[in-house]
Parts: sequence; structure tokens; C-alpha cells
Amino acid sequence: MTRVSTVQNYNVMTSNLMKAQIRQNEVGGQVASQKVATDLRGYAKNAEVLTAMRSAQTKINGLLDQTKLVTNRLEMQNTGIGRVADATKDAREAIANAMAAGNATTLMQQLQAAFSEVVQGVNTKSNGLYVFSGAQTQTATTTAATMADLTAAPSTASLFQNDQYITTNRVDEQTNAKTGVLGDALGTATFDAFKQVQAYIDANGPFTGNLNDTQVNFLKGMLSTFDSAYKSVVDIQGKNGVNQKRFEAAEIDLSNQADTLTTMVGGIVDVDMAEAITRLEAAKLAVQASAQVFSSLQASSLLNVLK
Repeated sequence: MTRVSTVQNYNVMTSNLMKAQIRQNEVGGQVASQKVATDLRGYAKNAEVLTAMRSAQTKINGLLDQTKLVTNRLEMQNTGIGRVADATKDAREAIANAMAAGNATTLMQQLQAAFSEVVQGVNTKSNGLYVFSGAQTQTATTTAATMADLTAAPSTASLFQNDQYITTNRVDEQTNAKTGVLGDALGTATFDAFKQVQAYIDANGPFTGNLNDTQVNFLKGMLSTFDSAYKSVVDIQGKNGVNQKRFEAAEIDLSNQADTLTTMVGGIVDVDMAEAITRLEAAKLAVQASAQVFSSLQASSLLNVLK
């Protein structure tokens, strides 16, 4: 006579069904999230490596964000410096053209317009902050507005409101670079050139109509003064450009590092979707099979055998 142990069979099949359901839920969660696990416990032996990678990822992303901000500020500095350089050159050309024509009818308007451009360049802002004011970013770099302000002030230096703090930023984990440019360093030579013209005007009256020999000799001397001021500004622009190249290169390098780490982390945490879907289908079949066996077991109890 065959012995039937219904309770034992129920226990075994209930256990198998529960395991199959747990496995289905686990694989289903991976397919839904596209991740191997939701916490470090799910990565077993890779947990320590994953933690180290994510720490490095956070560090590199922080450096990358800072580098992007510095690159943007350097670009704004370049714009402001270029504006000062162009206006200084424009003033020099206005004087040369007046001398060539022997007439200065429009010279004063041209010089005043050029000086206004210089002031705008020195007072360049980035994100609402004055980029050439050192640490005094809420304060306009210069208080000058017109050429008359140059001779009215006690000194050229008094027209600049920046402090002497020069911003330093990290290029990479080992290198720092001074990236800041101060307004007085940028504008003093150009301000002094315009100041000499204004001082001559204060003493002798404005340039109007045809130029006399005295005026021509004075303006001739100013050509080299504006040339020197222009060179000073261009030198500053060149140094700023070197910093731009360094930080642009650093940004590319950091971006590559970030992409590499993202790929490496993904190799640990990301699920192979094709393989995961295959496992999910297998898990569903296992649940169905276990459920069918359990259902069949219900129909094969001892009472059914004794009937």
C-alpha cells in the first residue's frame, strides 16, 4: 500500500512556491530599475569597490563643476579686457586720424566714447558680480564715468575700488592658478593716457576745428602713450587667455574621467537588460510550475486516495 504524506508535500511545495515568487520579485525589480540592487548589500563583494568609485566620482564632479564656473568667469574677464583693449586702440586711432586730417572737430566725442567703453570694460559683471573688483564683487570696480573725472580725482588710483585679493583656483588635484585680474592693474595705464589728454584740455581748452602746431605736437606724443597702454592691456589679456586654455583642457580631462567612472560604475550597478528579461521569464515559469504542482497536490490528498 502506497503511503501518502500530504503535510510534508505541502510544506515542500509551499517553500518552493515562495522561493520562486521571491526570485521573480527580485528579478522584476532589477528589470524595472535597470539596477542590480537598491543598496550596497546587493552588490556583495563589489560593495567596497563601488563605494570607492562613487567617492572618486563625487570628487571629480565637484572639480568639474568648479572648473566650468572658472572657465565662464575667465571668458567674461576676456570680454572685459578685450573691451578695454579695443577702446584704447580706438582712442589712439581717433588721434591719428585727426592728425592726418589736420582737423579735430569730432575728436573729443570719439575720445569720450572710447573712454566710456573703457569704463564699461573695467566694470564688467558676471552673474551680477564685478569680475575685476577682487573680493569686493558687489562694488563697481571704478567710479569714473567721464574723462573729466580723471583730473577731478586726487589720483588715478583713487578711481579704482577693487581690493588686492587675486582669485586663485584649482586647475587639477595638484595645481593651483591665479585667475583673477584686478581693475587697477587692467585700467591704470589707459586711464593715465586719457588723463593726460583731459589735463591738456583743462589747461588749453578742447580740440575744435583745425589743429595748430602745438596741438599736433601734443597729440603726436600721445600716440606712444596710448600704444604703451594698449600693450599693457593686451599683455593682461594674453595671460588670461593662457589660463582659459589651461582650464578648458582641465575641463575636458575631468569630463573624460567622469565619463570613465560612470562607465565603470555602470558595469557594476547596471543590469544586462537582455539577460535580466530572460531570467524574469524563467522566474515567471518557475512560479507557474510551482503553483501548478501545488494545485495538483491539493487534489491528491489522503482523502482522495481513500475514496
